[in-house]
Amino acid sequence: LLADVSRRQAQCVLVDPYANAFNPGPTGKGWTSDFPLQSPWVWERKYELDSLTAFLDLALRLHAVTECTAHLDDAFGRAAASAVSVIDYERRHDRRGYRLSRPHGPAHDSLSHDGHGAPVGYTGMSWSGFRPSDDACTYGYLVPANAHAAVVLRRLAALDDAVLPDTTIKDRAASLSAGIEAAVRAFAVTGTDTDSVLAYEVDGRGSRLHGDDANIPSLLSLPYLGWCSPADPLYRRTRASVMSPANPWFVRGRAASGIGSLHTRPGHVSPMAIAMAALTATEPGAVEEALLALEGTDAGTGRMHESFDANDPDRFTRSWFSWADMTYVHLVLRSVGLSGPAD
Repeated sequence: LLADVSRRQAQCVLVDPYANAFNPGPTGKGWTSDFPLQSPWVWERKYELDSLTAFLDLALRLHAVTECTAHLDDAFGRAAASAVSVIDYERRHDRRGYRLSRPHGPAHDSLSHDGHGAPVGYTGMSWSGFRPSDDACTYGYLVPANAHAAVVLRRLAALDDAVLPDTTIKDRAASLSAGIEAAVRAFAVTGTDTDSVLAYEVDGRGSRLHGDDANIPSLLSLPYLGWCSPADPLYRRTRASVMSPANPWFVRGRAASGIGSLHTRPGHVSPMAIAMAALTATEPGAVEEALLALEGTDAGTGRMHESFDANDPDRFTRSWFSWADMTYVHLVLRSVGLSGPAD
């Protein structure tokens, strides 16, 4: 099943590596007026760096954990090459190229500056138009997505030649990973050595956005994604900041506290972020505490929601949200010793 999911993702990347959502067939449904000559397979073409890193992550993690190679076929090789090419190309983003503007939608559905996004300077990181929440980036270099890209590109480069014979794409992935990693360290870390934290977004021109969105990749999820240890001092300081009112999407309520998102209603917290906070915690009892919090705020539905009101969990968005369901499942597996830090 997972190999087939990975195969489908490879086919989607081959249809359009800039798309973030696809139809089950060439139905032509979705946001078809955003771009001319959009493929009928594409539901929406919001370019998100995390869409490409998620494709690589699932394929490589499945192989690493199970040694399965059924999905690492010729189509995977071509899709991986396409993903690497786009990630590399977007290190020098051309603002005259990609444009998305929806005049009659919410502001976060369109890129700023007439649909081109904020101007960026070269950093070595890769540009992303939108966040994993599908909301437009304020600044073009989304730091957690770039950190995740550095991880998965390094894993791609390490694939055995018998699995991926194309050494050219692996060499390119290795170089790209190192360049992005160095750029994150150089441009996204703010403050002095003893109080430095990671910004959420930067533009390479001196502007930074501090905070964290609940959707993954997030700064909170960096150890889960394999970028650092949960005990890493830079991560610990960043974590303390994003789990506080210093984060514009942090919510504290009578029923729960945690990180929300621009994508949902004000005052709402994300079950996904509550689970992720526990999955990346070093404190004893954090997993069990989070499980109790999540099970006590499901409004009696037996499902995790996209978000819920931190003061009234009976008010929530989406009656089911599989992404949040799976972070809860991972938390359960962790609680009984069946899941490691990044399994």
